[in-house]
Amino acid sequence: MTAALLESTSVESGHRALFDLLTGAAADHRLIDHPPEGRTDLASALRGHHVRQAAKCIVVRVKLDGKTVRYALTVVAGDRRVDFDAVARLFGGRRAGFADGPTAERLTGCVSGSIIPFSFHRDLFLVVDPELLAHEEIYFNAGRLDQSVALATVDYLELAAPLVEEVAVRQIPSGEREFDSPAGSRSHLADQC
Repeated sequence: MTAALLESTSVESGHRALFDLLTGAAADHRLIDHPPEGRTDLASALRGHHVRQAAKCIVVRVKLDGKTVRYALTVVAGDRRVDFDAVARLFGGRRAGFADGPTAERLTGCVSGSIIPFSFHRDLFLVVDPELLAHEEIYFNAGRLDQSVALATVDYLELAAPLVEEVAVRQIPSGEREFDSPAGSRSHLADQC
C-alpha cells in the first residue's frame, strides 16, 4: 500500500486518508454525493449501480488461540456476505465473527456503515473476494455516510494491494430460509413451499 498508516484514529481519519491517497495517485475516480446511507443495497440504489458492484466492507475478528486475535477488513460484493469460516481458515484461526463497533471504527477511521475498502492501520489485514473485482469500476462509501466513490478496479488493486481470496458466500434472499439437510449440509428453501 502506498498510503501512510493512520496516525489519528478518529472516525474522520479514514475519509482524509482515502482522499489523500486517491488524489496523490491521480486515481480514476469520481465522487457521488447522496443522502446519508450506510446499507449497501440502499446506497447502491442512491448511487445508481447494481449492488454487486458495491464493496461491502466488514471488519472481522479472527480468534487464533485462547488470547490472540487478528482483525481483517473483508471486502465482498454487495450482493454477497462474508464467509466467516473461510476467513478463519485463511488466517489459521479457530473461528471468526464481526468485530465490535468501537474496534471496527478505531481500526478503519470510519463510522460504521461507511467503512472504506482500504486499510491504513497496521493491525488490519485487507482481504478482497475476487467476485467484486470482476467489474471495471467499484463503488463504496467514502468514509462518510453522505458521500461515495466510484473507482476504477485496476486503480483500486494497485492502491489497496489487497490479499485476493474467496471469502464470500451467496446472500440468501429474503423469503428464503436456510436449513440442515439430512446429509448434514446447509441448504435453503423458499418460504412459499
